[in-house]
Amino acid sequence: MEYLELFFKSIFIDNMVFSVFLGMCSYLAVSKKVSTAVGLGAAVIFVLAITVPLNWWIDQYLLQPGALVWLGPEYADYDLGFLSFIMFIATIATMVQLVEIVVEKFSPALYNSLGIFLPLIAVNCAILGGSLFMQSREIPTLGLALTYGVGSGIGWFLAIIAIAAIREKIRYSNVPPPLRGLGITFILTGLMAIGFMSFGGMLTGGEEESAATSIEKTEQAIQVDQNEEALDKEKELEENTTALNQ
Repeated sequence: MEYLELFFKSIFIDNMVFSVFLGMCSYLAVSKKVSTAVGLGAAVIFVLAITVPLNWWIDQYLLQPGALVWLGPEYADYDLGFLSFIMFIATIATMVQLVEIVVEKFSPALYNSLGIFLPLIAVNCAILGGSLFMQSREIPTLGLALTYGVGSGIGWFLAIIAIAAIREKIRYSNVPPPLRGLGITFILTGLMAIGFMSFGGMLTGGEEESAATSIEKTEQAIQVDQNEEALDKEKELEENTTALNQ
């Protein structure tokens, strides 16, 4: 259940585009056609799915305070946390280079359509944000890190596919001249972000139900205590009355 909850939260509730507005440069520039958006979105999913768990491993066994204890007791006091940005970006750049080679080899048309934005995935703030959020939220296991990376990638993929589909259709709409282009795109992005905010209560129903149940039990316990106290007073009054009559 923990994996499923993290997966859906990273897609809908903590969406990279609609929640924290990361990766907006490529989101706006490559979302003119659905076919191009699909290619870039798939590349982002792949890069996040590889780099987030890999950077989790680097963070756990190299960067955190005391992470080098596996080398020996004398390394237990070392803290390489200041190297986080350098190590994370190096890992991301390596994976992006691999993606670029594969796309150029197997899909030259997609490679040409993506242009400069494919190598720019290396400096896409959504990619680095995935690793930094993983670190700041202290995700405990490699499996959860992989789940978070895949979910974040799918969330970014859905965002760019949605805006690309809308932008293809809106070409034939009567948009006011001052809003054509990026103007109407920003407005649509804001509206979709508001829509995605509605998913915020998707995973809180159980907590609310548990809270309501706890309150109900507390009220019942208070009622029982009050009844017992009333019975004790009534019994004491009867005993006093009997003693006076005697």
